[in-house]
Parts: sequence; structure tokens; C-alpha cells
Amino acid sequence: MYYVGIDLGTSAVKLILINEEGKILKKVSKDYPIYFPNVGWSEQNPNDWYNKTISGLKELINDIDKDKIDGIGIAGQMHGLVILDKYDNIIRPAILWNDNRTIKENEYLNNIIGKERLSEYTGNISFTGFTAPKLLWIKNNENSNFKKINKIMLPKDYLVYMLTGVHSTDVSDASGTLFFDVKNRCWSEKMLEICSIYKYQLPKIFESYEIVGNLKENLLNELGLKKNKIKVIAGAGDNAAAIGTGTIGNGSCNISLGTSGTVFISNNSFTIDKNNSLHSFCHSDGKYHLLGCILSAASCNKWWIEEILKSKNYEEEQREITNLGENEVYFLPYLMGERSPHNDPNARGMFIGMNMDTKREDMTQAILEGVAFAFKDLIEISKSMGINIERSKICGGGSKSILWKEILANVLNMEIDVIDNEEGPSLGVAILAGVSCNAFNNIEDASSMMINIKETIKPKKELAIKYKNKYNKFKKIYPTISKLYDELMN
Repeated sequence: MYYVGIDLGTSAVKLILINEEGKILKKVSKDYPIYFPNVGWSEQNPNDWYNKTISGLKELINDIDKDKIDGIGIAGQMHGLVILDKYDNIIRPAILWNDNRTIKENEYLNNIIGKERLSEYTGNISFTGFTAPKLLWIKNNENSNFKKINKIMLPKDYLVYMLTGVHSTDVSDASGTLFFDVKNRCWSEKMLEICSIYKYQLPKIFESYEIVGNLKENLLNELGLKKNKIKVIAGAGDNAAAIGTGTIGNGSCNISLGTSGTVFISNNSFTIDKNNSLHSFCHSDGKYHLLGCILSAASCNKWWIEEILKSKNYEEEQREITNLGENEVYFLPYLMGERSPHNDPNARGMFIGMNMDTKREDMTQAILEGVAFAFKDLIEISKSMGINIERSKICGGGSKSILWKEILANVLNMEIDVIDNEEGPSLGVAILAGVSCNAFNNIEDASSMMINIKETIKPKKELAIKYKNKYNKFKKIYPTISKLYDELMN
């Protein structure tokens, strides 16, 4: 039998096909546009997601025995707001996770409603990227649209609806809305009241591995499928689909060095850090996880190499970097504001420590180190909670850099495991689909069968000590200048 995994990303939808032996048979990717109607805004047309997904599915299954397709799993970008009217028509473009228009609404939730109450009701505080402040922005700025709302959905859940006709969400994606009581895995009545919404406007909640429904009959015909039933599971937010990197089990960690950066820590039990700097979310394996997100990770290097240096040769720009642990230049990687741990949409990137001897490669190195130090911020918070992380897996486009992985291993002073596939979320939900359809005994068995470590980067004692000293200086920079950010942006 075959199982399809779909990852609805920010720039493209990625689809994979696996068999019941866990072998990846085919991969397809389809791009779609992002729209920036104002500075700091980020939107997409949900119809683009659906059309590209159907196009990708046709290509994915065009040369296989279609009768063997048994299940479909969908992962996707988290926090985005999709609103539908009573006819299930899209009211306005989706507001994405990296949209920063909600500064006032975010301040209202954290400062007027209060962080303690939010944490009590949901397990989290508000961040500009979360869904609840987006909905309040609609209420405050597009009230006519707010009054039309019949269903509030997340990006991948809109796709699930279009495939099945069922309004659903899963516990991991719902965790990032700020409407959801993470500890008890249900919608928070208190938060619905605060946000002036009704429970009927929210989709039904499923565990990530539960079957939501079957592929609609019109799609069976369009895709040339003869089977009456192809199961569609609830799926997961893209980070919670980390089972596609083998990140399951208490204390297991994965670092995603993509456009943004995340530290994902799997937990058996519900845990909150005292400052809510890390998000406390449900995991797709039925348990919980901690998540820290830095908004600009590999995108910092892309900005520097392509926009500033006007180059495309990443490897060449890193070739002259040899003085690891000794660079005098520091870089704050807050090009789009920052989420974890500072929760500061006004934060901005900056270089500091340059002198007349500073070279091009010193600034390139500072970029790589600054992102690594931002990851270190998140690992240090987990340590303060008594979570001892000794090693981490890594994925994402930035992990292709040998130098960056070496810097990370030494900054974090832990072993970094490089896995042998780059599918991540799409593989994770394909695994979930296979488990739901009884192709695999359980998530753990499927994950261990499909995911292998091809390389481990180990820290070097002397270099790790040098980076510890540099990090102690780095972590003083943001608190020193944070008030200046507010003045510059107002």
C-alpha cells in the first residue's frame, strides 16, 4: 500500500509517496506566491494552496497503481488565519505566521488581559505570529469581515477541509492559536470569550494520527482513483511533524535551520517555562513538546550573501573563515523582529564590534555565529527547566553548510546528528497516515525504520570554551539596546 505526505509550506507545497516498507518512492514540489500588501504584512491565497496541491497529487501518483493508495497526511505552516463565511467561501486572504501587523493586539493580550491569565488558560502567552491576535486585528480593522466569520481555520486544516469536506484541526496546530487549552487538549472557553468568538466557529479537534474523513468523490474522479475510500488524517503543524526527523521520546531534540529556526524538544508531560519564552504545545505523537522559534535563521545568511554581497556562492563566502571562536564581530539576527525568547517585533538585526581590520569573511562568520547564539538562548532556557539535552538532530537548508554545523555543535556544546533525509514534515505525516491505516505498528517503529543518522558533528573542548565566552558577551547585547529598538520603530 502507498501513503501520501503533504507539507503545506510558506513558499511551496511538498508531497512525498511512501510504501508500507517505509521507502520514499517519489517527491513533488509546487511553488506559490506570497503577497506583502504593506510593510510587515504577509498573506497568501488559500486557493493557491489547494490548486497546487491537486496539481502536485496528480504528478505524484501519475505512474503508480492508484488502487494501492490507502491514506493521506497533511502538515503545514502554523498560526495562519483562514476565515470562511457561512457558505465556506474564503472571506479574505490568509494572514501568515510571519505577519507582524498585530503589535497592538499582541500588547493588549499580554498586558491588558495579562500573561498570567493567558498562560493559565492556554499554557502560552501571545506572540504577534499567533492566530488569536490576528483575529483581533480583523475585528479591530476589518469589522465587516469579522461579522461574516462562520469558520476559523489554520492553513493545513483548510486543505484538509477541501479534500474531505470536514472542518477539523489537530491538537498540535491548535496549540499555536492561543484559543487552545494545551494541557487539557481542548478549546479554551475563556479565550473564546476574550476573542469574541463562538465554539461553533472553530473546527472539531482530533489527535494528529486520527482519521478525519475520506477523500471526496469528486476528487477521486479528478485524480483517476477507483477506490471508494482513501483516508485523510488530521495531520500536524509543520514542527510537530518532527516525527519525520525521529524527534520522539522524552528529551529528544531537533534543530531546524531553515528560513526561520526552531528548537523542538519532545516531552512526555505538559511543561511550562516560567517566562513562557518557549511555547508549550501538543505533540503529534499524543504527548507534548516545547518549541522555540527564531524568526530569521538561514534567511539571515541568504540576505547577507545575496542582497548585500550580491553573490550566490555560499560555499565560497565561507571558505576563508578559519578563526572559529576568535571573531570580534557580533551579529544580532533579528531581521524580522524576534519571537523566542524576546517576543519583540521591534527588534532588528545589527552588527557590533567592527574595526578597521574587519574583513568580509568576519561579517559572514558573525552571521553564522549570531544565529547559533540565538539557538543557544533557547537551549539555555530548556536547561533552566531541568531538561538536559545532550544531542540534537538538525534539518533545514542551512544544515547543508559544513561550517555552520561545526559552529552550532561548538556553540551548543553538544553532538549534532545529521539525518539522511530532508523531507521532515511531509515524511512525518506520511508516517502518521501509515500508522492510522495499520501499515506500521506504531509511530516509534515507523520512525526508527525510516530515519537514519548519516553523520554526527562533535564539539571540540577548547573551541566550545571559546564559544561559551563569546556567548556570555552576546547575550548582553540585546538587553542593553532593547529600549532603543522601541524608539527607532515609533
